[in-house]
Parts: sequence; structure tokens; C-alpha cells
Amino acid sequence: MNHLFSPYELKNLKLKNRVVMPPMCQYSVSAKDGMATDWHYVHYVSRAIGGTGLIIVEMTDVEPDGRISDYDLGIWSDEHIPALARIVEACHAYGAKVGIQIGHTGRKAEDAAVPVAPSAIAFNEKYKTPRELTTAEVKEMVEKFRLGIQRAIKAGFDVIELHGAHGYLIHQFHSPLTNKRSDEYGQDLTLFGTEVIRAAKSEMPADMPLIMRISAMEYVEGGYGINESVEFSKAYKEAGVDMFHVSSGGEGEIAAAGRPGTHAGYQVPLAREIKQRLDVPVIAVGKLDEPVLANAVIGNAEADLVAVGRGMLRNPHWTLEAAVQLQKETEFPRQYQFGFPRITK
Repeated sequence: MNHLFSPYELKNLKLKNRVVMPPMCQYSVSAKDGMATDWHYVHYVSRAIGGTGLIIVEMTDVEPDGRISDYDLGIWSDEHIPALARIVEACHAYGAKVGIQIGHTGRKAEDAAVPVAPSAIAFNEKYKTPRELTTAEVKEMVEKFRLGIQRAIKAGFDVIELHGAHGYLIHQFHSPLTNKRSDEYGQDLTLFGTEVIRAAKSEMPADMPLIMRISAMEYVEGGYGINESVEFSKAYKEAGVDMFHVSSGGEGEIAAAGRPGTHAGYQVPLAREIKQRLDVPVIAVGKLDEPVLANAVIGNAEADLVAVGRGMLRNPHWTLEAAVQLQKETEFPRQYQFGFPRITK
């Protein structure tokens, strides 16, 4: 039976365990012009030393005004490649695989002078009203995603994740709440997402997996639910997505911030539903910090991988601690072996 420390393969991605560090923005004031810094290097490499199977670098944006804040990472220039490549190379040295989440914040870009979006609808009264992208600009945005992914490939990443969740640009296009367009991108709400997916696949090696993070449910009146997310995910799977990273919220409440994400594993049923109805591998995420629970999600075949966010922010060696608690064999850094009790059968 599979468990948290059983290996996993998807195309050419070979992971030593099922533990994922999900993308979590660092809002690092040192990240000028979107450049990864020594903070990011230490942050990610320490999780590789800590035994994580797959590390996904935080949302890295395809243009400056696509960032949540001016302190987020970017990939709109070839100048961003060396610092990212340095992180990837070091993580590889400790046995971790590394992905990167490519995205654009759309109307939730807090520091943009004028954010852009599918339609000119502000997120709430505290946010700026975005400018509606023209049809030509939407097509240009697809090209920006393609170029960002091209740079990520050059930096040596093992897998690409597209951010289609949490109320950001791809999500804004496939949500009826935020897409009121009359052009082709309003007539087919998945068109922008599928074009980005095809652009990504055009740059990626054929055996490299493409992950998409989705919000499987919106916690707002009139928002979509699991049936609608299954349908748009079918379109994305057909366009080339190999695995879904299943979260929720973003147009309205972000679940993890409070309602309804108040209990452990609250999003696992959404991941299980996507996995079963689409016959596609998934990553479960959301208050899965307890190793026993994370292990059960894998053992019960509810998800293929488990993402541990806040737990890994608190403890870069979460994976090693989990192996001890679960009595599972894993490789401990020689320098740290005396710090961990021996695993006995």
C-alpha cells in the first residue's frame, strides 16, 4: 500500500516521497525587480535538506504588474534565470525535485498603478478597479506566459505549475463572477486557460508534467462549486494538464484564512472528487500538517501527493520529523543524524 514515504512517478518526474512544499509567497522586501535573493535560496534549499520530495517555488509572475506586491518574484526577463537556477541546482543536490508556479495576479495586484483583468470589476472596496484587457492584450498575455515558462525550463525546473486558483488571472477568466466579456474569451470561459496550457506545453519537454492549481470551490454567493470545477478541469486536462493541485476560495473568502477552512483536511474531499471524476492525479492541500493525517490521505488513495504549507513554514525539517513519527525509512542528512531518533521496525 502506498504511504507518505513511498516513491512517486509522473512522466519523467521521479519523487522520493509524496511530500510537497506548496508555493507560498515570501513578500521579501529584498526581492527587487522580482529577483530571487539569498533569502529565497536559504528558504527553499533548507526544505530540500529537510527531506521534501517536491518543492514548488512561489508564484512567479510573467510581468511586473502581475505580482501581488512589488516584493514578489518575477520571470518576465532573462535576468531572472540565474538566481532561480542556483536554487534548483542546490535543491537537486539534496535529492529534492523543484517546480515553479507561473502566474499573474490580475485584479488582485495590490501595487500595480492600474491592475488588469478580464472585466473591470474590483475585488472589493479596498482594491483598485482593474482595466479590462482588450482581446489583443489577452493574446499578448498568453505569449507572456509562454516566455515565462521558456525561462523556467532554462533555469532547470523539473515541473511547471500554472496558477489557476485563488482569484488570480486564470481563475478570473474561468469564473462567471469576474468574466463578463463579450468577446471569444467571454463566450468560452476556459479559452484563456487552455491557450496558456497549450503555450506551456509548446515550451516544455514532452515528458515533463504540467500541474495546474485550481480553486475547486468559490466561497461567495453565486460562486461555482465542485461540479463546475470538474467541467473546466476537463477542458484543462484535454488541453494538456497532467496533474491538478486542488485548493479552494479566492473570489470571496480564501478558505485557509478562516471560513470554511477551520478543520484539518477540509479540502481533501475536493481533491478526491477531481481525482475520481477526471481519472487524473492530484495534490491535496489545506491543513494537512499532521503526519498521520497526511499519510492517511495517501494510504486511502484520496490524493497522489500531499502539500504541507504552514507546517513547513514553521519547520523546514517537517518531512524528517514525519518519517520518525510514522516509522518510515528516509534518508537523513549525515550531519543531522544524531538529532533524530533511530527508526525501528
